[in-house]
Amino acid sequence: MRLSKMHLKTLREVPNEAEIPSHILLLRTGMIRKLVSGVYGFMPMGWRSVRKIEEIVREEMDRAGGQEIHMSAVQPAELWEESGRWFAYGPELWRLKDRNGREFCLGPTHEEIFTDLIRSDVSSYRQLPVNLYQIQTKYRDEARPRFGLMRSREFIMKDAYSFDRDQEGLDKSYQDMYEAYDRIFTRCGLTFRPVEADTGAIGGSNSHEFTALSEVGESEIAYCEKCDMAATVERAECVDAPASQDAELPLEEVYTPGTKTIEDVAAYLGLSQEQTIKALLFVTYDEEGKENGYVAAFVRGDRELNMTKLVNALNIPEHSIEFADEEKMSAATGCVGGFTGPIGLHDCTIVVDSELPGLKNLCAGACKEDHHIKNVNYGRDYKGDIVTDIKTLKEGDPCPVCGAPIKHARGIEVGQVFKLGTKYSQSMGAIYKDENQKDQLIVMGCYGIGVTRTLAAVVEQHHDENGIIWPMSVAPYHAIITVMKPDDPVQAEVAERVYKELGDAGVEVLLDDRKERPGVKFKDADLLGIPVRITVGRGAADGQIEYKLRRDADKEEISVDEGIARAIQIVNQEK
Repeated sequence: MRLSKMHLKTLREVPNEAEIPSHILLLRTGMIRKLVSGVYGFMPMGWRSVRKIEEIVREEMDRAGGQEIHMSAVQPAELWEESGRWFAYGPELWRLKDRNGREFCLGPTHEEIFTDLIRSDVSSYRQLPVNLYQIQTKYRDEARPRFGLMRSREFIMKDAYSFDRDQEGLDKSYQDMYEAYDRIFTRCGLTFRPVEADTGAIGGSNSHEFTALSEVGESEIAYCEKCDMAATVERAECVDAPASQDAELPLEEVYTPGTKTIEDVAAYLGLSQEQTIKALLFVTYDEEGKENGYVAAFVRGDRELNMTKLVNALNIPEHSIEFADEEKMSAATGCVGGFTGPIGLHDCTIVVDSELPGLKNLCAGACKEDHHIKNVNYGRDYKGDIVTDIKTLKEGDPCPVCGAPIKHARGIEVGQVFKLGTKYSQSMGAIYKDENQKDQLIVMGCYGIGVTRTLAAVVEQHHDENGIIWPMSVAPYHAIITVMKPDDPVQAEVAERVYKELGDAGVEVLLDDRKERPGVKFKDADLLGIPVRITVGRGAADGQIEYKLRRDADKEEISVDEGIARAIQIVNQEK
């Protein structure tokens, strides 16, 4: 492709709304174009890279036994109501009505559609297993779209769904997809880590998130350097502190004026924060958005509450809970903002972290202004309606597997695999007849890859201060030929020869034949990040060209023949 003919507009200035490198560079290179907040179009260069990622995904999905289909993005509400997700998915579900008032949604994912397809087409064990996938535009009505392609309202995703006879079959399908994902992200040039993850609104029993390591990622992962433990912080299990063997002391109410925080009360009473109980107060809502009840969650004072674990413990959607209005909750339950403890509460669900029952003589709020109670003990003084792990695994905490100190890192979720089990087949009646002609529920898995998010993750990991540094496999073009003086007949002839021979050899090549200053061309070449750069300048008269890889600082003056040969060789090795 000749740059003089390409629809390309690069920007010298950083766009105001862009905060992270991938967003900045994809806008500056003209690869994406913003329409409205969270909605982007793809220009020629950007679309070529999207298609490269899609092709890698297709190749590996086909290799793993997947079959590609394409279903509608417009989904009838009835299927979501069957599965129970019409409410559970929450406000991110983009809902609409047709002219007759029938409700639909723009699909954020396709479990219901694929389950409906299979329950119609599959009746016998002989037709299983099957794995179907699609690459399609998805929609989520994000409350706060940001970071360009990282959190957008419209995006391209590969979603696959496996259908098996039993759990053993699902385990194999899951492992096949896990290994396919490992190959896909390796081929895309990403440094990534598979970690255990929460199943969220998708549901199911088990999940792994494939996380591209990046400081700007929204996903926080906890991992251990001594063993294989790795999980999102949302999912990571915690080790409870050893149970105390101390004798239980009598309750003692103490005056603690103005001590509404754990830090304040611990300092006032001369206690460590580990000797206190922290209270967090919430209100929940039903499907119609009406208040459904209050929740008081308790953790050790130095701990942080894990909202995902709390939501899972309550078995409610994450959008149906928020921090309570303390005055309203006080009138209903007896809590007192800043001085709430588990003793004396009523008419609310009490959720107690699994660590607290083993600890003795803790300090908690007295549900009385400016007062706390010392020597609070589980069982004797209070009980929980739910007792489970609801704390966050922090950096330095012991690994739940081997006990070594936990490390934290940030990353970008680029893919996730789920063991759905019979969640959808049971609610939607997807059954097959086994060898004995008995009805059995189909066992499902689902597997997603954010194609456009993967594009952004690649740019996050592969750039410098001058622009993008594309891995060969997903670069919009493999090589760029920069002609210093397009009007010089010798330079033009050499450039045309290189352009033709590379193209004939299967190298995707750009020819920068624009009548621009050399400095502009070099800046654009660095910004666009094409892996191989060949410069045709004054040395052309002597049969010499300049050869440089975008990822390297060094450049060389070599013969035209050698430059062509080396470009072909590296492209074939790395594409």
